[in-house]
Amino acid sequence: MLFDMEWMEAQNRYKVLTATVTPRPIAWVTTLSEDGVINAAPYSFFNVLGHEPPTLALGLLAGKDRFKDTATNILATGEFVVNLVSEQNAEAMNVTCIDAPPEIDELALAGLKPARSHAVRPPRIAQSPVSFECRVLTSMVTGPRQTIVIGRIVCAHVEDAFVQDSERCHIDTQGLRLIGRMHGSGWYARSSDLFQMDRPTWAEWQRNGAASRLAAGETP
Repeated sequence: MLFDMEWMEAQNRYKVLTATVTPRPIAWVTTLSEDGVINAAPYSFFNVLGHEPPTLALGLLAGKDRFKDTATNILATGEFVVNLVSEQNAEAMNVTCIDAPPEIDELALAGLKPARSHAVRPPRIAQSPVSFECRVLTSMVTGPRQTIVIGRIVCAHVEDAFVQDSERCHIDTQGLRLIGRMHGSGWYARSSDLFQMDRPTWAEWQRNGAASRLAAGETP
C-alpha cells in the first residue's frame, strides 16, 4: 500500500513512521533553562551520525502551542546532555514524559539525581549508565512544529561496571540493558534478544561463489 506523505494528515504520518522505524534508541535529554531550571525529557527521534567529529541528532517536536522546554533550552543555551535509558530506569523515564509546566524539575519529580557534567552546564542523570555531553553544532527548524538539532559530543560517560577494557574502549553493551521505543502509545523493546552475523567480504564472496559453482559441476 502506498502512503503519500505529501497529502496525509500529520497524525497519520506520525503513525506510519513510528510503527515502522523501530526499535528507536531513546535520548533522555537534560537541559538547563536560562534561569537555571533543570529539564529532563525522552525523545526517540534520535541517533548518532558519525565519529569524526562525534555527532548525534535530535528531532524535537513541538507541544500544543510552542516548542517544548527541551528545544527552547537547547536553542537558548547551546548545550544539552543525552542520557541513555536502561530497563532499570524505564519507569522513571516514563515519569519525565509528563506535560509539566516549565518551572518543574522533572528529575526531582521522578526521584532522580542530577550529576555534575564535565564540560557543559546541564547535569547528567546519575542513574543513567551512559551520558553524552553535547554542544550544538547546528540546528534547523524544519516546520512550524519541529526542529532538528545536531550536537557535537564533547564528553562521554559510561558507568564503570560496564567498561570491560578502558584502553581499548570495550563496553559491555549487553550489560547496559538499554531499551528502545516501539510503535504506538507506551510500547518499548528490550535489547536482550540478540543475534549475530559476520559481515561478508568481497574476497570471501568470490571464493564461496567459485566453490558453489564447482560443487554444481560448473566450469570455473
